Amino acid sequence: MPTPCDKSERHWFVTGASDGLGRHLTELALRRGDRVTATVRRPAALEDLSETYGDRLTVEILDVTRPADVDKVVGRTLQSGPVDIVVNNAGYAVVGAAEEMTVEQIRDQVEVLLLAPMLITRAFLKPMRAQGGGRIIQISSMGGQIGTPTHSSYHAGKWGLEGFTESVSREVSDFNIRLTLVEPGATRTGFASALRYTTETAPYRDNAVGQTRRYLEAADDSVFTGDPAKLAVAVYDTTRDPNPPLRLALGSDTYDAVHTALTERLTALESQRDLAVAVAFDR
Repeated sequence: MPTPCDKSERHWFVTGASDGLGRHLTELALRRGDRVTATVRRPAALEDLSETYGDRLTVEILDVTRPADVDKVVGRTLQSGPVDIVVNNAGYAVVGAAEEMTVEQIRDQVEVLLLAPMLITRAFLKPMRAQGGGRIIQISSMGGQIGTPTHSSYHAGKWGLEGFTESVSREVSDFNIRLTLVEPGATRTGFASALRYTTETAPYRDNAVGQTRRYLEAADDSVFTGDPAKLAVAVYDTTRDPNPPLRLALGSDTYDAVHTALTERLTALESQRDLAVAVAFDR
């Protein structure tokens, strides 16, 4: 049975396809002869692509935080034929101190970044098993490997997505289902303009939280060095790789930040070796 890496035409399912990386991936897949079911929240977002590519593009309106709607859209998509590649891309970030975040902000952040990809991934596993394999691309972030002030809920979602994906990848490898975590750095996708901010409070105004907030509020696209078109090509290429990586770090800022974080964690772990061993029962 052909796998996604060698089929001439594949069927993609992409969430958050209105703009940014999701749109770039949608357009690239269509340009290279594939079919795409793209989910958006704004009906007119992909009108130009629909005019160009006709029935090879199906646009679905979807709020990924509504599980019942997710089930309906996934069901309709599967009725149109097997899905070879799923891309969980929808996301945004809340900026501010953890203490400043409302329950609603925290809940929505985790629902979008973690619960929705979990449910969508789960929905496609059975049909992918039945068809002999598939690819699931989780758009994570360098924020899935590091922690910065102001992004605690965002990191909670992305770190959770990384753990979920690593676990599932080991559950389904026998079925030729491959999962890849894409970890972009700062990319010119309009992400900064979509940031949502907490109501600032005095204790955090002048510390690391306030400094980071001010930097993000003043940032324009010039500080984001990642090219979303190049990212899309790198992600697309993994879907043609018979042995894709579990994690794909994209951007020099991602490489540097993750390398530093992993090195610091390994150093800290090694310093605790004697203590770790010491808590075992005496023989």
